[in-house]
Amino acid sequence: MEHSRRWMPRVLRRVMAIALATVAAIALAACSPGPRPANARDVGVQMFQWPWSSLAAECTSFLGPAGYGWVLTSPPNEHITGTAWWTSYQPVSYAVDSRLGTRDEFAAMVGTCHEAGVKVIADAVINHMSGQDEPGTGFAGSRYTHYDYPDLYTGDDFHHCGITPGDDISVYDDAFEVQNCELVNLADLATEKPHVQDAIVAYLDDLLALGVDGFRIDAAKHIPADDIAAIVDRLPEGTFVEQEVIRGAGEPIQPEDYTANGRVLEFGWGRDVKGMIESATVGQATGLGEDWGYLPAHDAVVFVDNHDTERNGETLSYADGAEYLLANVLTLGVGYGTVQLHSGYAFTDRDAGPAQDAAGNVLPATCADDVGSETAFADGDWVCQHRWPGIAGMVSFHNAVGDAPVTREWSEGDAAAWARGDLGFVALNAGAEPITTTLDTGLPAGDYCDVITGGAHATTTSGCSAETVTVDAEGRTTLVLHPMSAVAIHVGARA
Repeated sequence: MEHSRRWMPRVLRRVMAIALATVAAIALAACSPGPRPANARDVGVQMFQWPWSSLAAECTSFLGPAGYGWVLTSPPNEHITGTAWWTSYQPVSYAVDSRLGTRDEFAAMVGTCHEAGVKVIADAVINHMSGQDEPGTGFAGSRYTHYDYPDLYTGDDFHHCGITPGDDISVYDDAFEVQNCELVNLADLATEKPHVQDAIVAYLDDLLALGVDGFRIDAAKHIPADDIAAIVDRLPEGTFVEQEVIRGAGEPIQPEDYTANGRVLEFGWGRDVKGMIESATVGQATGLGEDWGYLPAHDAVVFVDNHDTERNGETLSYADGAEYLLANVLTLGVGYGTVQLHSGYAFTDRDAGPAQDAAGNVLPATCADDVGSETAFADGDWVCQHRWPGIAGMVSFHNAVGDAPVTREWSEGDAAAWARGDLGFVALNAGAEPITTTLDTGLPAGDYCDVITGGAHATTTSGCSAETVTVDAEGRTTLVLHPMSAVAIHVGARA
């Protein structure tokens, strides 16, 4: 694909990009406004800092078979050198050549994931370039200065707001400052200029030609919504777009300003879920959504954590063990928004990047066989949250119940339960004491496999791989809900 692109006329490249985007639109239809049918594969997972070759192997060995619909990659652009995680978010060129792999490896990964039934969304850093005051050389050899990136951008292509020390953003209650000053010294692109828009669209078109199905627009809050519109309107119809717009109380720039351009990450979700789990008020879980001041469900991408919030403590993270697992059970169980999970590596230094070799390439990502909420992780270990049995099992639950409504709600003390029509049932206990109760599941009588303990493949030829839950002729079951635990069953996982 890489070699053919060098001679391919732009018209033909555009036709190919449109064809790829059409395939993506069909595959991601479950994420679009309107009904979400049962067995739709629309759960995504951010595979943070996973090398391209490792991600390709994971699509085949686990993500596809487990029912994941799409992956979000780390930025596929040339970046500054260094060991910190955030080097990936300081572009120096739009060459698809980074510490995560080469252009050929990226293209091969996209194709492999597609063959496994998994779509690929790329993290697109288009608000800024590097934040380095001194001249340097990027990972793939491109030379640059803070405001000069040869054959791409020069000083006139950047904002210099001139109203704060060092041109850095100092307050967030001034929209002009947020979108025209620099985010922690990162060279802020003048995205209103045609030349800048042309360069960004060419980069995104190139990624589409390599097969990607859409984009996460990093730091979208720092780009005027009209500028993003001018860019995404030039992409093929149906290109998936999600935008990072962090919700801040009382601020002039809000997620609602960006919904015309595509979906928007709803940061309020992860914050509130953390509060519910930590305060054991999960009985409110099924009410989470628009009534809490969130975006409409079809506009929202919800998550328990991402690479930023797991570091700043704003949300729960893998280090919270059972609480983190319950937060993911809740998120996948209630059916609001498009769900994006997170899978990264363990750290104690919030700046630490993944393990690298002497040349700066990220070492292959591998998952231990027994990863889960009780696993003790050392710095640098791949946490592989997407493989935790309870999380992978809830992906199967989410797929099985589709957009079935929440019914048969129950809560007692620190525990809650609900059905999803007559397709699934979930119960969780965020408290410190066990609770024994008999509940109406709404499911047909029979033996079901608990997908929290059984994982993505809870059923076996002889029954269940882990716990079995029996539903009687009246649709009721008796459960012992242990502290900090959950049970989930659905019609697709019967013994």
